[in-house]
Amino acid sequence: MKNLIGRVPPLLTVLLLAIWLTVGGELSVGQIAFGTVLSVVLVLGIAQLRPVRPRSRRLYLAIPLAATVLIDILRSNLGVARVVLGLVRDRQVHSGFLDIPLELTDPHGLTILAVIVTSTPGTAWAGMSADGRTLTLHVLDLQDEQATIRLIKQRYEQPLRRIFE
Repeated sequence: MKNLIGRVPPLLTVLLLAIWLTVGGELSVGQIAFGTVLSVVLVLGIAQLRPVRPRSRRLYLAIPLAATVLIDILRSNLGVARVVLGLVRDRQVHSGFLDIPLELTDPHGLTILAVIVTSTPGTAWAGMSADGRTLTLHVLDLQDEQATIRLIKQRYEQPLRRIFE
């Protein structure tokens, strides 16, 4: 029994319970009990499908990373709107592919990096090398390759490394 309880990630279980209660629209003892049992069963069932469990060492660092990502999404939305609307003055817009060397190796960290890059307008995850050490990124308005590489590594990869490795 103790081994079974140790396999239930509490954060995911609570998140699933919150979703259940939100979707159900009713807050009662019965809904909470049923939602809790359902969440635990789902988490245990899903655990069998996951070959590697996340090892988040410093989860508190996710809060400033999330704030950074939200700010970057807002900035990118404005930048993409300027490009689409032709408000870039006399400057030429160059899109292109960029290879970014990665130090991050944790699969969960890489997944979050993919979500960050893909949810930031103007960039898209285009691929990854077979050895997992190089990310290919498509950038809508690629002005300075080295600056973009530094931005991805400092603002996203390094915090993810501190969280997961």
